Amino acid sequence: MGKVIAIANQKGGVGKTTTAINLAASLAVLEYKVLLIDADPQANATSGAGFEVKNIKTSIYESIIDEVPVENIILNTEIPGLDIIPSHIDLVGAEIEMLELPNREKVMRHVIEKVKDNYDFVFIDCSPSLGLITVNSLTAANSVIIPVQCEYFALEGLGKLLNTIKIIQSRLNPELEIEGFLLTMYDARLKLSNQIVEEVKKHFQQMVFSTLIHRNVKLGEAPSYGKPVVLYYDQVVNQEAVANDTGYGYGINIGKAKNPGTFEIGYNYREVEKDAVVGAFTDSDSWGGGSNGKGHQLM
Repeated sequence: MGKVIAIANQKGGVGKTTTAINLAASLAVLEYKVLLIDADPQANATSGAGFEVKNIKTSIYESIIDEVPVENIILNTEIPGLDIIPSHIDLVGAEIEMLELPNREKVMRHVIEKVKDNYDFVFIDCSPSLGLITVNSLTAANSVIIPVQCEYFALEGLGKLLNTIKIIQSRLNPELEIEGFLLTMYDARLKLSNQIVEEVKKHFQQMVFSTLIHRNVKLGEAPSYGKPVVLYYDQVVNQEAVANDTGYGYGINIGKAKNPGTFEIGYNYREVEKDAVVGAFTDSDSWGGGSNGKGHQLM
């Protein structure tokens, strides 16, 4: 049975979609079967995975509202093992249309239950709101990852999100757990970034991922090419290698984990140990983006 993980924060621009796309892609490269669900009307996860949103005929909206079989909506990406349920701007109106549905908070759960056993992981990219679609996503999930941008305003909305999670735990999904707080857009040169890291770790302690996601140019460029960074970065460095006539690129190396279910996130500019696991989010030379190098248990 696949583990369903929602990636949620009602504040926009904190790295939810970037985290969803690249975490899903990295696990797929590690030969896990992964399903990415785009539950945001902006459909950025859909375009970031390489699909033209204007060409999408059926999406999560049709599955929720029109009861189109979810199996008919799933698309295969260019990474073997990574599939996606796309989104569309029509999803904006879904919350109004769902108001009259029985058990309206559990509609997405019923959709996901039909296919989740076919995957090891199911990631839900939530919209930047605490509306009915996000409530549906959290009700369907086993756990939630909360990206937190390393800036002051990112902290202000956490209280409302945590309150929403508590309500869902008490009324709709008692099995929902907080997988962890993921600190994103970290810049070690900024005093504010370091203060935010200290503040979040002070309040949430072991619930904070040890990995810090640094600001990175390639990570920002990748969505415009419709690629996860694990593909885009390799493409760029290999092109540079050819242009420089070196005959090789250093790219991103990914191996098997020593402890099943754990992962590390970081670029590697050197040869990787045989058993090291590297995702693809930061520009740090060290494992875990300059943190203490511990992976985080997902299974």
